[in-house]
Amino acid sequence: MKLFNTLTRYKEDFVSIEEGKVKMYACGPTVYNYFHLGNARPFVTFDTLRRYLEYRGYEVEFCQNFTDIDDKMIKRANEEGVTVKDVAERYIKEYYIDADGLNCKRPTYQPRATESIGAIIGIVKALYDKGIAYVIEGDGVYYDVTKKEDYGKLSHYNLEDLNPGGGERKASYDGKKNPGDFALWKFKKEGEPSWNSPWGEGRPGWHIECSAMIKKHLGDTIDIHGGGQDLIFPHHENEIAQSEAANGCTLANYWVHNAFVNVDGEKMSKSLGNFFTIRDIVKHFPYKVIRFFILSGHYRMPINFSDELLRASQTGLQRISTSASNLKFALSSDSYEGSNEEASKVLDDAVRESVDSFIAHMDDDLNTADAITDIFGLVKAANTAIDSKASKASLKNALDKLTEITDVLGLDIGEDPEEIPEEIMDLVDQRAAAKKEKNFAEADRIRDLITSKGYSVKDTPNGPQVEKI
Repeated sequence: MKLFNTLTRYKEDFVSIEEGKVKMYACGPTVYNYFHLGNARPFVTFDTLRRYLEYRGYEVEFCQNFTDIDDKMIKRANEEGVTVKDVAERYIKEYYIDADGLNCKRPTYQPRATESIGAIIGIVKALYDKGIAYVIEGDGVYYDVTKKEDYGKLSHYNLEDLNPGGGERKASYDGKKNPGDFALWKFKKEGEPSWNSPWGEGRPGWHIECSAMIKKHLGDTIDIHGGGQDLIFPHHENEIAQSEAANGCTLANYWVHNAFVNVDGEKMSKSLGNFFTIRDIVKHFPYKVIRFFILSGHYRMPINFSDELLRASQTGLQRISTSASNLKFALSSDSYEGSNEEASKVLDDAVRESVDSFIAHMDDDLNTADAITDIFGLVKAANTAIDSKASKASLKNALDKLTEITDVLGLDIGEDPEEIPEEIMDLVDQRAAAKKEKNFAEADRIRDLITSKGYSVKDTPNGPQVEKI
């Protein structure tokens, strides 16, 4: 498998530190609001990478954090007159509703920053004792970026780019030794949560939280660190600086970043006010359609948000689900007689080719866009095979492989269909009897009644096929 490594800017062969095992970290949400589609993209992307690594036989330890203390959370809590913890509890629960809806598997570890204060202080102390961190009275403990010779190696920024008003840093520089120095520990302010530390009461800076949670749950060096493109600088750059300086070793061997979701050519973000929360979108499109939409583009390419593209995703996903339903129906039908050996061989070959191509595309830097094209190839072959009366053994193989590779993408088309209520099946039998008697008006009336109850009925050579709408 190859992954594009942001650190080297090359697509590299993936080799894990320990054979057969992968340690992976991806930055999670700051829990002060519902998450939007731009947030959902890395959640789905790294869930899919984890699924694929497991599919290829790796044992994956996956850590994704909750940032449950920062300026935005404090601001939200003060606006609502509640505690920061209250805000965190509420939106962590809401996160799980949306993440579960998107079919993101629960990470191996999902720590909160506030549960990792001891580990955070440990890293800050190590940096302070080495002379890499310093105190600004009345402000906090800061990291001196000049103490690390390769600072900027991920983002490829030079320290000269970090002069006041330059680069991407707009914060105040009062008291800092260098413009790019960043807070490791912020001293307590009135009305803010705080914890004891060797330098006085305060709370952690943003970047140090992830460094501490990686060290605590995965160790000093991990295989893969992931996140959105917007985190490359300063967040991930600063993680590297503080972790490697404190631990004396590489933080992560592969840095993987997904591109933005755009609206009208601009990055979707809360700061720009052009974001759509997942909770808003699911009022119009199911969660599984949103996941399919995210995976329909390569993770390193920007994707544009629009109702039109979501509708196209819905149509595409329905095509895959319908094929799976048709295969299940043919396999369960006593009237289906698959005896065409040539059709069976053609299907078996098509299934093998589709799966091999799927793996080749996923091995090529997690190319889910072309992998989905392979799924559509399998779907087309399966639909043709049913009409050509391929054997049930070949149909079952096609269904098994279709279920297997769609599950790698988290699409869950392999779930058993909901059992059709007896009332609906009685109506289906009544409709069939009416059609046999050529009473088509009655048959249409019964069909409309079935539809009104939330089910569809389709006539096939193997009998009526009923599905929940």
